[in-house]
Amino acid sequence: MMKRILKWIGIGLGALLALLIVAVIATYLTGSNRLAKAPDVTVAVVTAPTDSDSVAYGEHLAKHISACSDCHGENLSGKVFLDDPTIGMIVAPNLTAGNGGVGADYSDEDWAGAIRHGIGADGRTLTLMPSNAYAHLSDEDLGALIAYLKSAPPLDNELPQRAISFPGTLIFGLLAYGDHAVSKINHANVGGEKPEQGATAEYGEYLALIGSCHECHGADLAGRSLEEARNGPPAAPNLTQSGELGTWDETDFIASMRSGSTPSGRPLSDEMPWREYGQMSDVELAALWAYLTTLDPAIAARQ
Repeated sequence: MMKRILKWIGIGLGALLALLIVAVIATYLTGSNRLAKAPDVTVAVVTAPTDSDSVAYGEHLAKHISACSDCHGENLSGKVFLDDPTIGMIVAPNLTAGNGGVGADYSDEDWAGAIRHGIGADGRTLTLMPSNAYAHLSDEDLGALIAYLKSAPPLDNELPQRAISFPGTLIFGLLAYGDHAVSKINHANVGGEKPEQGATAEYGEYLALIGSCHECHGADLAGRSLEEARNGPPAAPNLTQSGELGTWDETDFIASMRSGSTPSGRPLSDEMPWREYGQMSDVELAALWAYLTTLDPAIAARQ
């Protein structure tokens, strides 16, 4: 009798193990497939201009507003962004036309798909690309940005391919898939015209959106705590008028962005790309300040 019971226990455990193996394989394949094939969307294409003024403005956007160099490197030659044995390897690719770069092969549509829709030229889901911020780029600014990327000096930098392993496929392909830009963007409503350039709150809000300020400072710019930073971008302070900025004026703000030091002498975090943002024009920084002064002081109290 005992032998029979042990036999059935063994069969049951074997069946459970087999089901677990099947579930793991199914999870891996489902996550891998979702990462390899993004949802089908209609890419809003723009035609990149070729004049020198547009290329120069595109460089300004890339380096000092949308901070492409923060992930892809100062010369856009790319780098390994994440290499974790439990997740895999995620690479910020070489954007130039040099060996190992995508620049020689990307069409204007490919650039638009990657930048504003979070979809690679090969149709895969881009995992850490903040396209939900860049989806707000106006058609004019996207065209200028692409013009600059296409004109960037070709640099040779052969990088490994993205390789996400289990359980990374579970994390990125299933659990966190809704957090990827491709899942957040209203793909039928990207781009359009930008506000008139000037030291206005409206233009400042546009700059805050395409500058990815909300990625670290939160949807309401009321800051993100250390607890929130455990799963995502780094912690960042409250930018509403109930935070420290409520005691600043425009001169303080611009000086802090230029110097990396607050009026009280506290250095800004190294995780804040103030060196890039600090090279915005006086008008752009004044516009950002004008926008920040409109943020509801009560927002932070509700967090």
